[in-house]
Amino acid sequence: MPSGPRSPRGGGLAAVSTALLAMSRRLEVRDVLRTIVASARELLDAEYAALGVPDDHGGFARFVVDGISEEQWRAIGPLPRQHGILAAMLHQDGPERLADVREDPRFEGWPAAHPDMSDFLGLPIRDGEETLGALFLANKRSGPDGRQGFTDEDEELLSLLAQHAAIALTNARLYERSRELTIAEERSRLAHELHDAVSQKLFSLRLTAQAAAALVDRDPARAKDELQQVAALAAEAADELRAAVTELRPAALDEDGLIATLRGQVRVLDRAHAAHVTFTCDGVRALPAAQEEAVLRVAQEALHNALRHSEGDRIEVTLTRRETGGAVLRVTDDGTGFSPPTVRRAGRHLGLVSMRDRAAGVGGKLTVRSEPGTGTGTTIELEVPGA
Repeated sequence: MPSGPRSPRGGGLAAVSTALLAMSRRLEVRDVLRTIVASARELLDAEYAALGVPDDHGGFARFVVDGISEEQWRAIGPLPRQHGILAAMLHQDGPERLADVREDPRFEGWPAAHPDMSDFLGLPIRDGEETLGALFLANKRSGPDGRQGFTDEDEELLSLLAQHAAIALTNARLYERSRELTIAEERSRLAHELHDAVSQKLFSLRLTAQAAAALVDRDPARAKDELQQVAALAAEAADELRAAVTELRPAALDEDGLIATLRGQVRVLDRAHAAHVTFTCDGVRALPAAQEEAVLRVAQEALHNALRHSEGDRIEVTLTRRETGGAVLRVTDDGTGFSPPTVRRAGRHLGLVSMRDRAAGVGGKLTVRSEPGTGTGTTIELEVPGA
């Protein structure tokens, strides 16, 4: 996420070690990109840094900057295309160091709101033959002797960062892919179990209902017996479904309860992401099992959305007691916000449908407050009744 200027921490072995550790600890690709850019800018004492991940259509799938404010970033406009010096960096093996990027014949200008840049240092981030991105810095701050411009030492340090950035990015992509596969496997397993457990009873129910319909006119007594069997089979099918859903209830809820489970998950997310994630609880005691699961699932979905889409620096999870019993969950971020009606019209639900379904399933109410461009971020609020 773009940020304003800050005081450099300087080089040195400790600073390099801190940057490399920070990169290796991140799990999400977006967080890894942010950490790489911020570390490179700070260690090389540059005004600006950016990292672009190319797509297959001449643009960038992701483009992360550091040293530019949110207002400047919005004013600059659409992401750059793969042209000029950016394109050259994506297709060359080594670094590119320029005393003044504006004088290079490949320079094609920039938008009016773009900050003015002069000295330039960039290089590709590569994993074998694959180019993962292009990392570059601009406007080296003055050294102690007043001399400006990137040095041979800067070039060596950026090359070292790029090697570790390639490892961190590859690991993050593998992590995201493994998580997607885990979710897909769990859905497949559940679908298979639901099919095996319920389909046979539904088939029997259908045949019994057909038999009852055929007997209604000529043997009402037998038809009544068959209808009673329909009711019994329907109840058994419902029990099978309930058992399958219960199996999905997180084990931590049963072992530790809602509050400890939420606190533990928030602690893990705070360590794994660049955004600061906090949890506070006020006066809430144990809730009925269905309410606890609904609160946890909504919190997980809201946190996932905030970490993946909001681009916020802070995410706050609060759980408070309702005066009439039950609890109120709030997940608030300070990110860019979004327009719920626009999301619905575009067919992107960000999990809002499932969150509303979970709220309705326990007699609760879900409220979404968000608007892009206002600086107020997004708040997801779930109210659930008590016993």
